[in-house]
Amino acid sequence: MGRIFAFSAGIEEENLKSYVFRVVLEPDEDAWRAYIPELENKGGATWGKTKEEALRNIHEVAQMVIEALIEDGESLPPRVTELDDPVVAVTV
Repeated sequence: MGRIFAFSAGIEEENLKSYVFRVVLEPDEDAWRAYIPELENKGGATWGKTKEEALRNIHEVAQMVIEALIEDGESLPPRVTELDDPVVAVTV
């Protein structure tokens, strides 16, 4: 099941940017696996006991991965959308 996910990050507030990408959420035995296909090879995957926990965890993981890519000067994968304004994403 794919979901669109967004978060904002920036070293300084005036440089705040938002990043939007798809998250895949799958049941796996007694847990839920959440991953971002475009960032999975960089560590963009996690688990949770519930769907909600997996989504919270992938949010934290995504922020760490995106921030590390930016700090290392690496380009973002093509399907990760970068916006110059803060955004709010709602998943239902």
